[in-house]
Amino acid sequence: MLNRQETPNIVNAVDFDLQLKPYRHFTLDNGVPVYSIDAGAQELTQIEFVFYAGNWFEEKGIVAGATNVLLKNGTTNKSAYAINEIADFYGAHLSRGCYNETATVTLHTLNKHLPHLLPLVAEVLSESIFPEEELAIYKQNHKQKLEVNLKKCEFVASRLIDEYVYGFDHPYGRYSSIADYDNLEREQLVQYFKKYYTHGKCMLFVAGKLPVDIEESLNKYFGSLPFNNNALELKKILPAPAVERKYRITNDNNGVQGAIRMARPFFNRHHPDFIGVQILNNIFGGFFGSRLMDNIREDKGYTYGIHSYLQNHIHTSAWMISTEAGRDVCEATIEETYKEMEKLRTAPVEDDELFLVKNFMMGSLLSDLDGPFQTISRWKNYILNGMEADYFNQSIHTIKTITPDTLQELAKKYLNPEEFYELVVI
Repeated sequence: MLNRQETPNIVNAVDFDLQLKPYRHFTLDNGVPVYSIDAGAQELTQIEFVFYAGNWFEEKGIVAGATNVLLKNGTTNKSAYAINEIADFYGAHLSRGCYNETATVTLHTLNKHLPHLLPLVAEVLSESIFPEEELAIYKQNHKQKLEVNLKKCEFVASRLIDEYVYGFDHPYGRYSSIADYDNLEREQLVQYFKKYYTHGKCMLFVAGKLPVDIEESLNKYFGSLPFNNNALELKKILPAPAVERKYRITNDNNGVQGAIRMARPFFNRHHPDFIGVQILNNIFGGFFGSRLMDNIREDKGYTYGIHSYLQNHIHTSAWMISTEAGRDVCEATIEETYKEMEKLRTAPVEDDELFLVKNFMMGSLLSDLDGPFQTISRWKNYILNGMEADYFNQSIHTIKTITPDTLQELAKKYLNPEEFYELVVI
């Protein structure tokens, strides 16, 4: 029996033996690969359709994003209202998302409603027509939203720092303008949809307490669609970073805060230093107990929060530092950030601090694997980045075994002020 008078044993997260549940792989009749995780206690299923239809492939700005948003705003036989009514009636959620290389359509539903909802998704993915009236509403709403956001210093800063690191003509550095929305035409969306959705490269990620006939059901509704019929040409687009590295921009003369962004180009997940730098980043500014938070928030009181992170891009990446601070302390915030870089370069991390960060990272991994939806999300990230389970195991091993000396060498290698872009928008 459980004795509530005894304190339970404390097990450090770093001692956990974490395992990534393997996926089941099968292929539909049209060659579409399906990756599935069958787990969980609830009769729920998540089906995510991933298309290589992100802004990497567009020839004109915002076409990829607009196509994705308007996918379920009308088909040959159903209006936007009818599509949403069906999803609502069955208590399902049909969402979309557009990213740099990929775009997604995701269905969350109770298993018993799959026979009613899978035909709807198939219709959306094969017969969307992008009505003119829906496009007009989209353009009006997004132009108004953009006009409001352009008054916010943090919004402007987040756009500009990516441009400086990658170049405006690179998909990672491109951003929208009012003119893009004005010039957007329905025919552009129709053609993009046909090329990158109807005949585009597609893969499925399925998770939940899956029905026994899930493979047959997916094949019935999606196995005959013309996905993956055309060879996908992945354009090679190289970054063109800015020459100047320090920028000070006035966006709001009446504002009281400035948005600070600091970034340096970095490698993708295949670089041998990537995992080690993730650990170094957590010490530096990757969680609430990081050095940047301790100094700039807790000690100096310059900001409510400051964070650093490695961008999750497929081809190349950047090491980013982001915060908002009072206009009068923006320069001091940057100075203190460089001081924390110097400390990591000149002195090894103390064992207690490293132990704390290792436990934090292992605990975060444990949380990220809590349930089938989270597990398939991690697998999706690995598969899209061209990695397998060995990467997960390598990450665990590196977290558990990395030493202060190794972290100091990484800091000397990558935390050098002259390699960082600085941007302050006030």
